[in-house]
Amino acid sequence: MKKLTMAGGLLTATALTVALAGCSGGSGGAGDANTIRVAYQTTATFNQMQTLMENAKKEYEAAHKGVTVELVPIQAEGADYYTKLALMNKSASTAPDVQYEDTFKIQSDAAAGYLLPLDDYLAKWDDWSQFAEGAKQAGLGPDGKTYGVSLGTDTRGLWYNKEIFAKAGIPVPWQPKTWADVLSAAEKVKAADPDVIPINVYSGKTAGEAASMQGLEMLLYGTEDTLYDTSAKKWVVGSQGFKDSLQFVSDVYQGGLGPSLQQALDPNIFTSVTADWLPSSKLAIALDGSWQSAAWVEGGTAAWPAWSDTLGIAAMPTQKGQAPGTTSMSGGWTLAIGKNTKNADAAWDFLSTAVNKDNATAYNIDNSQIAVRADVAESSEYLDANPSFKTFSSFVDTTHFRPATEDYDKISNQIQVAMEAVMTGQSSVDDAAAAYDQAVIGIVGEENTQKG
Repeated sequence: MKKLTMAGGLLTATALTVALAGCSGGSGGAGDANTIRVAYQTTATFNQMQTLMENAKKEYEAAHKGVTVELVPIQAEGADYYTKLALMNKSASTAPDVQYEDTFKIQSDAAAGYLLPLDDYLAKWDDWSQFAEGAKQAGLGPDGKTYGVSLGTDTRGLWYNKEIFAKAGIPVPWQPKTWADVLSAAEKVKAADPDVIPINVYSGKTAGEAASMQGLEMLLYGTEDTLYDTSAKKWVVGSQGFKDSLQFVSDVYQGGLGPSLQQALDPNIFTSVTADWLPSSKLAIALDGSWQSAAWVEGGTAAWPAWSDTLGIAAMPTQKGQAPGTTSMSGGWTLAIGKNTKNADAAWDFLSTAVNKDNATAYNIDNSQIAVRADVAESSEYLDANPSFKTFSSFVDTTHFRPATEDYDKISNQIQVAMEAVMTGQSSVDDAAAAYDQAVIGIVGEENTQKG
């Protein structure tokens, strides 16, 4: 994947806006009632959205003569996508009519005025009854209105290489009961083969939301503490669970159990994990998501026929094995309509086409997603498509969701700062946690925090 560059450096915000306007044709989308501009993410290992959007475009245009769907794929990893999408939304001339929206961005983007509420359309849409309640909640904005329709959800766990484990003398199937068991397995791998990366836990600012969610929150929600008290509507500071989670990150990176810092802080680490380290048996354990196998199946971007035989899947244990024993995090992505659209009815018709049963089934299978439509989740076509679906779907029983607040994005950034401080050894766990606490108080106000 190529990055947009100028004179060897990153494009400025102004130049990027111009570049996006140029690639989207300039006159379409929100400025033209007869053109529906659709913006979405693609990466080196993720092209399933391209397939979905091309299929939806073909289906929609066949049924809506005179209306053109203009596809605007944004090639970007992690947080770069959010940045480029935000730049598009800052101008009515470049803003998309329909956009691929991460669930954790809905609150802040709705508050910023980028998104159109969908409640009037949903009330008349029979398919809405097929969507799981959790998926509906994921699309809510700060005002309680719905701004996004879920494409699917996900869970997270521990992918592990059975062959590497065998060489290290670790019995399989493997299901660690505590964090100590996870670190112990990593230590055994390191001792058996120093050329293998024992474990990858995304960490630091470069990994963006993957660090927050696949990393620290997968740990924190397995402690006695939490990130946000939903009943009190307050952010938790000063918790032992947060410190213990940072300590785990420190143990991995300062203990020589993770990738090198250069590898871990490389913007292309996601591609490295999916397309290189796991298929090439260079990584023993990956704390990662249910979607990974989408790249390995036939027709995937990193096809790997032996993946289901080579890799095992374990649930992430709670810190000390306390009830319920395992933990996971769930998120997912939605399709949303831009507030600046000139033809909201046409944008809705395209959105509802893209998430209909047939398109949702194909997308969930291709992208190794946990289906959120009951008619898809219960179909044999979906259930028989991938051997990992049943395992990752079982993690839903003990999963957690990120706080649905406008402030989450800023808090997440501070989580990444704290993780990077301890992974690089620039700060002790106590100091990094204290700095995080102060940052949170500065963002939300002390009255909106509570001690853990």
